[in-house]
Amino acid sequence: MKAPAAPEALTRQAISTLKVLSVDMIGKAKSGHPGLPLGAADVAFVLWSRYLRFNPRDPSWPNRDRFVLSAGHGSALLYALLHLAGYDLSLDDLEQFRQWGSKTPGHPERGHTPGVEVTTGPLGQGVGNAVGLAVAGRMMAAEFNTPQRALYDNRIYALAGDGDLMEGVSHEACSLAGHLGLANLTLFYDDNLVTLSGPTSAVENDDVQQRFESYGWFVQRVDGYDLPAVERAIDAALAEKDRPQLIVCRTILGHGAPKVQGTFKAHGEPLEAADVAALRQALDWPAETFFVPPEVKTLFAKRVTELTHEYDGWQKLTTAFEQDEPELAARWHAQLKGGAPTDLFDRIKPKIPQDKPEATRNLGGEIEQLVAAHVPALMGGSADLDPSTKTFIKGADKIGRGAFLGRNLESGIREHAMGAIANGIAAYGGLLPFTATFLIFSDYMRPPMRLAALSKLPVVFLFTHDSVLLGEDGPTHQAVEQLGGLRLVPNMHLIRPADALEVAAAWSLAVSRTDGPTTLVLTRQKLPPLARPAGFDDKLLLRGGYKVNAVDQPNLLLLATGSEVWVMAEAATQLLASGYRASVVSLPCLEIFDQQDSGYRESVLPKGIRRVSLEAARTDPWKRWVGDDGLALGIDHFGASAPDKVIAERLGLTPESVVKRVLEKWGKA
Repeated sequence: MKAPAAPEALTRQAISTLKVLSVDMIGKAKSGHPGLPLGAADVAFVLWSRYLRFNPRDPSWPNRDRFVLSAGHGSALLYALLHLAGYDLSLDDLEQFRQWGSKTPGHPERGHTPGVEVTTGPLGQGVGNAVGLAVAGRMMAAEFNTPQRALYDNRIYALAGDGDLMEGVSHEACSLAGHLGLANLTLFYDDNLVTLSGPTSAVENDDVQQRFESYGWFVQRVDGYDLPAVERAIDAALAEKDRPQLIVCRTILGHGAPKVQGTFKAHGEPLEAADVAALRQALDWPAETFFVPPEVKTLFAKRVTELTHEYDGWQKLTTAFEQDEPELAARWHAQLKGGAPTDLFDRIKPKIPQDKPEATRNLGGEIEQLVAAHVPALMGGSADLDPSTKTFIKGADKIGRGAFLGRNLESGIREHAMGAIANGIAAYGGLLPFTATFLIFSDYMRPPMRLAALSKLPVVFLFTHDSVLLGEDGPTHQAVEQLGGLRLVPNMHLIRPADALEVAAAWSLAVSRTDGPTTLVLTRQKLPPLARPAGFDDKLLLRGGYKVNAVDQPNLLLLATGSEVWVMAEAATQLLASGYRASVVSLPCLEIFDQQDSGYRESVLPKGIRRVSLEAARTDPWKRWVGDDGLALGIDHFGASAPDKVIAERLGLTPESVVKRVLEKWGKA
């Protein structure tokens, strides 16, 4: 429900409050970016006070509008808005801007500050997130709205700056948004003609309007300080039913700070005392810092009350929905809760083929179908690689313009946007997104993967063609350093399974996780099924690492992941002739294994026994696990173009090579 405009004097007072609160935060911290808050406060006020639907008492309300500050360096403006809008963010919190332990970090962080929808700061990511939020909104509406009632009719708003729209990820994401016709997405472009180091004219002469129109967007231009014009533009955007909308708002960086406004000096440094004094004088503002006029408090409190009526009406609607559509409502609640059935591994395990050599990418595709049947929230797709990654959910439609009831979202050759969009989908709630491409192209999507981990978003990042053993495509496509790099990301689980049973465990772990992302790493080449001892407890596969064979009093530990586990198992057999009783240990997920109790870890990796690791990747990460006296075998250089068996022989990835290295180092046991 659109709110009526406040009297002009009160409107100006409220905008001034946003500006000065932002300046006060930055000034006290002696750190921050005043340019955007001063320049864009007018536009933000119109949106937040008249259009945006939210409930500060229930920040996770599913049908709330989402606001994304893609230009996350302007966080002071967002915190001022959240404070005035009644979120659990006090003036004391604002005074602790950018300080240790505060709710107001330098850039917005999802899950850290009430009301922050996504973590932004790396430019362009928020634009991609906003596209993902819009996709999720359309999907949830298609799945759960009924002819009688609309559970989902919310909108996604985002505020981006010049830097956001320079970054390639925004081009990728906005192109896809136009293709999909995401009419529930409105993007405000803070067009102030200035970057951190100078005028935008020094680095670009794009016609942003034409670019977005070519993407299929509805584009308008307004003076960012002409509030009636901003209002008319938002009204026109809301009336657009077929295209996402871009509102280009011409603003002035650091507006109102006379010494630096309109220059790059206003971007990322606190204002000097003279500029602060001039700003306060121009706004007729008292010298008291962190001052909020009571009239402004009342204005926002009134808006919150108005929105509470909408919220209460929605609650009544959901009660009726639960009564009239109990099965659909139960699925809705389950999807909002997230995760998967606790016995998912047991459900899918009997249905997987385990009797012949197979590529884990093929096994992953078969097992994904089983998982999708038990986890309705699972959806996603690849960067134009479904025939290779085997990730298309069978029996489900593709998502497209006007068709959001499917589960397969094709991103095109846009890996960076694919990751950012998946993060937005996960942040919306109710859907579990996966992405898929080759492991080497994880380099194109590292920024959103890192932000997923930081934001604790449940996204499944699936990669195939996982090593030099993909073969003839050669070193440009052969991942060598990627496994180690991804394992360094805090809160990221990386799982590299060795056979069908491990792939089933990997998928089960990935879709069950609700506190962060999981990376699944799969092979192109076929792998033989592992021979496990009689009576083996399959649940051990869910603990990140386990003993593949049964050996009493081992005198050697052979550690491996994925395609190298069978190599170690064969090496263990060959080493018997040299007196070695080798325990083969599969470690598909080092992060999960590291979380196990010390007793279990030591039962798998007993202390005081020589260790050898093998992985078709850089060896540095394994030195922790084998110790100073152990052997870390792998690839510390780029690969080559050749059949996989030739590569394995030439690069020392065969059982015979392992045996040779063990005997060279220690001789016979």
